[in-house]
Amino acid sequence: MSTGIHISGISPINIGGLFAQTALSIPIANTIVESSLIGTGVGSLTVPANGFSIGDSFTVKMCGNLSCANNETIHIRIKSNGIVIGDLGVFPMKIATNKQFELIVDFTITKIGGPGVAELFVNGQYSYNQNAAGVLDGNNFALISNTTFDTTIINTLTITGQWGLANPANSIQSQNFVLNKIY
Repeated sequence: MSTGIHISGISPINIGGLFAQTALSIPIANTIVESSLIGTGVGSLTVPANGFSIGDSFTVKMCGNLSCANNETIHIRIKSNGIVIGDLGVFPMKIATNKQFELIVDFTITKIGGPGVAELFVNGQYSYNQNAAGVLDGNNFALISNTTFDTTIINTLTITGQWGLANPANSIQSQNFVLNKIY
């Protein structure tokens, strides 16, 4: 059951489901162009200006299909209004053919205000199955955003992927993505 939080002058931000992907994302394949990993869905990825409160906490869970050549790199970024708030970094991967990946991200608003005042703590984990039977590989990441993050403007969440090389063997596509407000 979703509980509404009422903030004077704006629509309530619900605790619970904020966005659920209902269609596969467009595959990021055989390209080095940074592209969205989020497919179309229901709900919203946007928080209105001044809509955050200290302590607001969110979780993201994404999974999907992955193939890549051996030693290829992928760079996954979590952004708000195009500004990086979470960064997996350039991650080298082992060969994977028609395998699965999972991305889990948690973030909490620790201070509200404009750039240099607002603060956001982000942490997450990316994992995937490689071709070696039963072997998972992955990377943990964390970032404190306190120089460019701004709660006084509309914030829209995006998640992007970018391959290091254009290779026909490289493809990633999300099949499930859910954004929840947990506090």
